[in-house]
This record gives sequence, structure tokens and C-alpha cells, in this order.
Amino acid sequence: MKIKLAELFYSIQGEGKYVGTPSVFLRTFGCNFTCGGFGMPKGEMSNERFTIQPEQYKKYDDLPLVHTGCDSYASWDARFKHLSPMMETSDIAEKIIDMLPNKQWKKEHLVITGGEPLLGWQRAFPELLLHESMSNLKYITFETNGTQKLTDDFKKFLFNYSSKYGVGDTEFTFSVSAKLSASGESWEDAIIPEVVNSYNNYGQVYLKFVIDKDSDIEEVEKAVKAYKDFGLECDVYLMPVGGTDVKYFSNYKTVAEMAMKKGWKYSPRLQVDIWRNAWGT
Repeated sequence: MKIKLAELFYSIQGEGKYVGTPSVFLRTFGCNFTCGGFGMPKGEMSNERFTIQPEQYKKYDDLPLVHTGCDSYASWDARFKHLSPMMETSDIAEKIIDMLPNKQWKKEHLVITGGEPLLGWQRAFPELLLHESMSNLKYITFETNGTQKLTDDFKKFLFNYSSKYGVGDTEFTFSVSAKLSASGESWEDAIIPEVVNSYNNYGQVYLKFVIDKDSDIEEVEKAVKAYKDFGLECDVYLMPVGGTDVKYFSNYKTVAEMAMKKGWKYSPRLQVDIWRNAWGT
């Protein structure tokens, strides 16, 4: 089985619960959102990615960063699909092992991200995770926008994985980056409590909100209440907006203070702190 692979790289987790953890990032191609509102005045959508000419680039590492809109635009914009090969899960597994410092899993995490990794690729993840080279993998995170239902087949796999395949301490985490209106996506499309609550049956869940301005906090409170009303109790992280360091560093202290006032957790974006959010970090 194949996965259309946008990026595959070894780095440290820059966001959320496992900040600083050595991790392999598997970025799938495709997303149901564009998040064109990030970094833009309210009601406006970024066109910055359209200034980038896809035919001029042959690999992700050479792509320019954007100051507005989705910072991983090339992982879902069809104009850049030529940069994302379809790869067999066995080949992906072997490439992952080659990236690990000891050529085998120790305490490193696997982070399956996107785009939106829970779109159509759920069908391929069992084959990937059951590859013999994954036998010692203990920590798996799905970075999702929280809008995609788990398929029945994938639910069965997640439920049976530990007991059936002898890896009883495997830890599945759903890092849910729920989109606020600042992203440009609508509330009705982005905040779907019943979907996120269902993830809680198969692993731990936490919520992560990208914050641009003070007014976003009211929307976070509304979203957290919606999830709680559906039975979800979990950690909440606030994270500063900023696909490039200029925007990020103008905002991060304010967001940290907001988190303190509300009793929520603050998440940095270490990939911006350290590498200025370059591709492959």
C-alpha cells in the first residue's frame, strides 16, 4: 500500500505535550482546509502562496517560507503535488529506520502529520506500523485538525494493536490543532466535538490552538466548552501564530501570558525558535 508523502524527516518535536522529544515526522499530502486567514487582517485571506511558482522547485527544502496563511502550504496545494511521491509503506519504514540515530527505535517518537493525515491515509497506516522495523516503536502521535472520523477498520487496528501484536505499552496520542476563525475556516467546519471525543477511545487527546490576538481567547473558551459538553476533558495548549520568526517573536510572550491567566498550557514552536521554521524541521 502506498502513501503520498510530502515530507519525511528526523527532528525534535517543536509543539505541544512532547516538546523537545527526538521524533521522526511523516507528513502526508492533502488537507481539507487551507487556513488562509493566518496572519491576515480579520476577514482577509492570504494569497502569498500563489506568488510561488511550483515549476521552479524540485524539492521541499528549496521552497520559500510564507509569512501568512498555512506554513505547510506545499503539503496540500495541488500545484506542488509533484514534490510529494507515492511511496510503498515498506519503503517508508526502511527510510525511517535509516534516519534513527541507532538504526532502531529507542525513545524516539513517530509523528504522523500533514496536511491532514486522517483524510484517506488511515487505510495505509496499519501496514506501515506493522512493518517489522516498527516493532520497538512505542510512541505515535497523529497531528490532526480534529475534523476527520476514524474509519471502522482503523478503529479496530488501534484497539487491537497493543494486545494482538505484543507491544502493550504503545502510546497513541491525538494532537488536535482545532482551527479558530483566525485561520479563515468556519466554526461549523472546524469545531466538531463528537469527532474529537471519539479519538479519546483509542489514545490520549489534547487540544492546541494557534493564537493571533486577544480576541481569539474568547473563541478558545467557546471551543473548549463545546468539547467539554461532549465529554472531552483534556489539556489545552495555546501556541503563537507565526510561520516565520518575525510574526512569531512579536506574539509569543503575549500568548504565554494569556495561557497563564487562563490556567492553560503554553506551547512554543521550537522549529521557529531554532530553525526559523525551515522545511524539514
